[in-house]
Amino acid sequence: MSAKKKKKISPAPKKKTIKPVVELGFWGNQKLHLAILFIFSTLLYVNTLGHSYTQDDAIVVYDNMYTTDGVSGIPGLLQKDTFFGFFKTEGKAKLVSGGRYRPFTPIMFAVGWEIFGDNPMIGHLFNVLWYGLLGILLYLTLKVVIVSEQRTQTSMMLVFLSTILFIAHPVHTEVVANIKGRDEIISLLGSLAAMYLIFKRPFKAMVNNLVIGVLFLFALMSKENAITFLGVVPLALYLFRHESIGSIFKKTAPLLIATFVFLAIRTAVLGFDFGGAPQELMNNPYLKMVNGSFVDFTFAEKAATIIYTLGKYLMLLVFPLHLTHDYYPYHIPIMSFGDWQVWLSIVAYVAIIFFSIYRWGKKSIPSFSILYFLLTLSIVSNVVFPIGTNMSERFLFMPSVGFSLLLGIMLVKYVYKRFGMIPFAALSFLIVTLFSIKTIARNNVWKDDFTLFQTDVETSINSAKIQNAAGGSLVSKSESIEDPAQKIPLIDKAIGHLNKAIAIHPRYRNAYLLLGNAYYYKGDHLQAINNYQEVLNLSPGNTEGTNNLAVAARDYGRLLGEKKNDLQGSLKYLNQSYQLNPDDKETVRLLAVAYGMSGNHSKAMPFFKRTTELAPTVASNWINLSIVYSRLGDEENAQKARLKALELDPNAFN
Repeated sequence: MSAKKKKKISPAPKKKTIKPVVELGFWGNQKLHLAILFIFSTLLYVNTLGHSYTQDDAIVVYDNMYTTDGVSGIPGLLQKDTFFGFFKTEGKAKLVSGGRYRPFTPIMFAVGWEIFGDNPMIGHLFNVLWYGLLGILLYLTLKVVIVSEQRTQTSMMLVFLSTILFIAHPVHTEVVANIKGRDEIISLLGSLAAMYLIFKRPFKAMVNNLVIGVLFLFALMSKENAITFLGVVPLALYLFRHESIGSIFKKTAPLLIATFVFLAIRTAVLGFDFGGAPQELMNNPYLKMVNGSFVDFTFAEKAATIIYTLGKYLMLLVFPLHLTHDYYPYHIPIMSFGDWQVWLSIVAYVAIIFFSIYRWGKKSIPSFSILYFLLTLSIVSNVVFPIGTNMSERFLFMPSVGFSLLLGIMLVKYVYKRFGMIPFAALSFLIVTLFSIKTIARNNVWKDDFTLFQTDVETSINSAKIQNAAGGSLVSKSESIEDPAQKIPLIDKAIGHLNKAIAIHPRYRNAYLLLGNAYYYKGDHLQAINNYQEVLNLSPGNTEGTNNLAVAARDYGRLLGEKKNDLQGSLKYLNQSYQLNPDDKETVRLLAVAYGMSGNHSKAMPFFKRTTELAPTVASNWINLSIVYSRLGDEENAQKARLKALELDPNAFN
C-alpha cells in the first residue's frame, strides 16, 4: 500500500498591515485646514456684498420674467431656453450659438427672489458662501484622490496649497463677484462632489450611485462644462487607482446616466441645436468685414486665432495682471500663422503635453493636472464647437483647478524638497498674497455696470462691445445731470466710445442707437436723426429706432419752427415724425400749428381735428379747431367747437 499523501495546509492569509497615521502637526489638522480655507475665501470676497447687479445679471436675475416670478416661475425656467425669460420672445434666445439650457442656478435665483425679493446683496452673499463651500470640497476631493493611505507632510502640503492657490486666483473674480457667475461655481461644485463620492464611496452602492447621479445632473443643469468630467474621473481612476476599464466604466456609470438624462431633457427643450455660427459679429467672433459685408475667417485665420487665444489663457493663469470681462471682437485680433505669438502658444502647449506624457506613470500628479486642464478647457476653446465669443476669464474657472494643482506640486517638489520649509513658505505666501491683493482690488471693479465698463474699456480698447457699453453707461449717467458744464463732457466722452465701437463694427445697430441718444441729449437733433435712421437701415422696423427717430424728428421740427422760423424745415421733420408715429399728440398738435402759421388752413384742419380725437378733454384743442373752422368760413362747426371748449372749461376764452 502506498502511503497517503499529506494534505498541504495553505498558510493563513497575511493580515493587511495598517500603517499608523503619522503625526503631522499643522499639516495633519484637516479641520483647521477647512476652517482656514472657508474663512479665507469669505474674506477675499466680502467686499462684494455691497455691490449692485452687473453684466448678465439682467438675463438670469432681475430682468428675467421667470426668475422675478419667484417659485411660480420655476416651470418656465425648466421648459424654456435660459435666455428666453430675458428676451421674452421666441427665437431671440437662439442668437447665442447653440442655445442655453442651464435652469438650476436660475431656479436658485427664483427661490431667493421669492424669499428676499429684489436684493443683490443676498445674491452676492450666497455666491461667497458657495465659493467657500467649493474650496472645502476641492480640498477634500484632492485629498481623497491624490493622497495615499499613508498621509505624508508633503502630500498634505500639496492638497492645502493647491486649494488655497485656487481660492485666491484673481481670474475667478468674474465668477464670484458677478451673481450670474454662480452657474460656474455650482457646476464645478456638483462635478467635484460626484468625483469625491466615486473615490470615497461613503454609502451603500445603490445610494452612493444615486447621489452621484443627482449631483452630476445638477452640475450639468448649471452649466454644460461639467460634461468634461466624463473624461476627468476615468483619468483619475486610472492614474491614481490603476482601475481596469471595466471597473472604471462601472464606477462612472452614474455620470453617464446623468449625462444621458440631461441631454434628453435639453434636446426636448431646445431641439438638436448644439452649436452654430450666426452671421453677427457679437455672437460669432470669427467674422471679418470685406467690401462692406461680414464674411467668415479663412480656416488658417480661425485656427491661428484660436491657438493664440489658448496661449492667452495660459498667460492669464500665470500672470493675471490685465483682467477684463470683455474679450469680444476685436480685443482678440485676427491672427495668422505668421504671428510669433501663435507659434509661442503652439510651443507652450506642445511642451506641456509632452511633459504630461513624459511624467505618465504611477500616481503622476503633473500628468493629471495638465490633462485635467486640457479636458476642461476643451469645451470652451471653440475647437469642439463655437461658443459665441473668443474667450472669457470665467471659462478658466474649472480648468484653473489643474493649474493650481500643478503650481502646488512644483512649489512642493522644487522648492520645499530642495530648499526647505522657509523658502517654500515664503514663496507660497508671496504668491497667495499677490493673488489675494489683485482679487480684492478687482472685486471693486465689479461694483456696478458703470464702474465695470469704464474700467475695462481701458483694457479692451479694441472690443466693439465694451466701447458700446462704456458709451451707453455714460449716456445713461448724463440723463440725471442738469448742469450742462457736467453733462456735455460726459456725452462727448460717450460719443467718442460709440464712434470707436462703430469703427470696429460698422454694422453695430445698438451703437448707432446709443449714439443717436447721445446726440439727442446733447441737443444735436440732426445728428441724432441721422444715427436713428442708420438703425432702421440696418434693421427695418426696429421698435427703438422707430420710436427714437420719431421723437428726435418731432423735437427738431419744433426747434426749426419756434426758434429758427423755418416753417418748411419744421414741416419736413414733423411730417417725418408723424409718418413714424401718427398717434403722438404733440406731433399732431405741432403739425396743425405749423400748417396754420404757414396760412395753409386746409392742411391744418385734419391735424386740428386729430388733436381733439387724441385729447378730447383739452379745451384748447377745441378753441384752435374753432379758429380754423372760422378761417375756412365754416361758422356752424366753429360754433360747435367753441361750445365744446366752454363745456370743458367755462373760462376757456378768458
